[in-house]
Amino acid sequence: MEKQPLPTDDDGIGTTESEVNGYAGEQSQQGSSEPDARAGWNSKIEYFLAQVGFSVGLGNVWRFPYLCHQNGGGAFLLLYVLLMLVVGIPLFFLELAAGQAIRQGSIGVWKSISPKLAGIGYSSCVVCFFVALYYNVILAWSLFYLGNSFWYPLPWEQCPIQGNVTVPECEKSSPTSYFWYRKALDITDSIDEKSSFNPNIIYCLLAAWTIVCLGMFKGIKTSVKVMYFSSIFPYVVLFCFLVRGLMLDGALDGIAYMFYPKLKIWADVQVWRQAATQVFFALGLGFGSIIAYSSYNPRNNNCHRDAFTVSAINFLTSLLATLVVFAVLGFRAKNKVIECVVGNVKQLTVQINSGYIHHTMMPSFNYSDPSSVAVEDYRAWFKQQGKNVTGSLTDCDLEQEMQKGVEGTGLAFIAFTEAMSLLPGSPFWSALFFLMLLNLGLSTMFGTMEGILAPLRDRFKTLANNKTKLTIFSCVVGFLIGLLFTQRSGNYFVMMFDDYSATLPLIIVVVFETFSVSWLYGADRFLDDIEAMLGWRPHVIYKYLWKYICLFAMLGLLLATTVYMIIKRPTYMAWNEAKASEEHLPYPSWALAVLALLIIFAMMPIPLAFIHSVLQDRVKRSSRDGEIGQYSIVSTEDNCETPMTDMSELNQRTMAAASLS
Repeated sequence: MEKQPLPTDDDGIGTTESEVNGYAGEQSQQGSSEPDARAGWNSKIEYFLAQVGFSVGLGNVWRFPYLCHQNGGGAFLLLYVLLMLVVGIPLFFLELAAGQAIRQGSIGVWKSISPKLAGIGYSSCVVCFFVALYYNVILAWSLFYLGNSFWYPLPWEQCPIQGNVTVPECEKSSPTSYFWYRKALDITDSIDEKSSFNPNIIYCLLAAWTIVCLGMFKGIKTSVKVMYFSSIFPYVVLFCFLVRGLMLDGALDGIAYMFYPKLKIWADVQVWRQAATQVFFALGLGFGSIIAYSSYNPRNNNCHRDAFTVSAINFLTSLLATLVVFAVLGFRAKNKVIECVVGNVKQLTVQINSGYIHHTMMPSFNYSDPSSVAVEDYRAWFKQQGKNVTGSLTDCDLEQEMQKGVEGTGLAFIAFTEAMSLLPGSPFWSALFFLMLLNLGLSTMFGTMEGILAPLRDRFKTLANNKTKLTIFSCVVGFLIGLLFTQRSGNYFVMMFDDYSATLPLIIVVVFETFSVSWLYGADRFLDDIEAMLGWRPHVIYKYLWKYICLFAMLGLLLATTVYMIIKRPTYMAWNEAKASEEHLPYPSWALAVLALLIIFAMMPIPLAFIHSVLQDRVKRSSRDGEIGQYSIVSTEDNCETPMTDMSELNQRTMAAASLS
């Protein structure tokens, strides 16, 4: 029996031959809902802008630099590149090729391979919806800060004064921390506290969803026009920040600290888990957006080259963002250290003038002019004599300052905003930065929403005929549910969704994707389809990468992530108003139950679709047996040529042949 390729646009729907032999026949039996004329990209540039815009997001700016900084600098970069080449790019290529070959969204792609696998696509849609809910809240925060960037001086440059007294919460922390937690979020002390809604964030969330809706209401034809700006503008801003950042005092110290290699981290399993997870999310695997975007490509498009190109751009963007972040954070840390030295030297001067310092402990630097004291001179004296001096003198360590507030929202809305407030023309740089965050988030949101809408339009003809209504309805629902995150405790729910609602489900989705293509459909067979598309056959190494390396790597990541979540009770970063500081708190029991429900709800479509397909096969088999009677023609064709082919598919073909005879 000759192997059947994946269905194409040109496959007949409803023909007798396809009903017997091809996967297109399965589509016709289920009722193909793909529109007759599928939309396509006007140019390769549009496709690249969309694919790069989706994969390059906020994580490249604040997640990657943090991981690189915490896990060995240059050593982490080498590990990241290794995993990108061995696991990330092959899986990225797999999704690109599957979408381009079948030219449908994630639901249609996995349903074409086997009806029992349709749940993979539905799970991708659910996870995309979870991500879209909280991701757009981050865009709302960016809009809030963008609006406040047009004030001079910036509202987070100085602590507010009430009745000739500085607000205690701000005085104990910093102006940027106070503005973020109190003015922007008006946050509660814990996730348990009942809270009201934050009207400012509600308005900004409404604006964010309106922008997304306007950019997508006619599908890729409108979203790609926005991407010409949203995908390119962040690079312009990053280069501007890099040039400006390298001119700042302390920038080179920050970059040197960033790239200092710590090879011992390679022995830490958790570092491998974090690197693999970052590769996984950086490329956007499992969301279905890659499949959706590639489904609009012509069948002869070189998706193999696209996989390497987009991955390389993604990595270089992360590297560029890391340089920018640590140049600016180095400048911020250097200023903090200088302030620390000046403050300590002033205290030391008071003690010297009061006669509390023995002459053998006297510093060699000019303590009468604190601003002239070099950081190195003060630290050298402190290491020798600091412990012998009474008072509250501290060691002004640049490395300790570099470690403060460098992850996620803490990097963007606290550390980076503080650094920009120190620059001349700070409102300009602030507006530029938050406009960049807004555009990075928008291009990712377009891809995330396409990962939801494209599969649904392909699967249901009614939705395909009402694209605009579907887009508007989805955005309205997203806004209404997103109001959960606009409470005063909303930031804690954002962290919950960000850390747990997508990680495990997406890993499970990619495990099923890899197993379905490499084992159920067959890696050789999939390479045959790619050869038919491209006109040349990719290297055989992909067969072994998909079947063994990628699959076992994803299973290992799934196991490590699950064990880590079980061993270490999930916690979140809370803001204590009385202490004016951050603290880690464990999630309460009800929140853990919500986490479990989110994961279960995202995974539920996979077993449900499998059970539905099995039951449907039994119903069809019973009805056909009733029509045919006790006798049926046994096919003599060799069905064992592809032993991993879905057996229900073979049974349906055999029974169809019998009914035709």
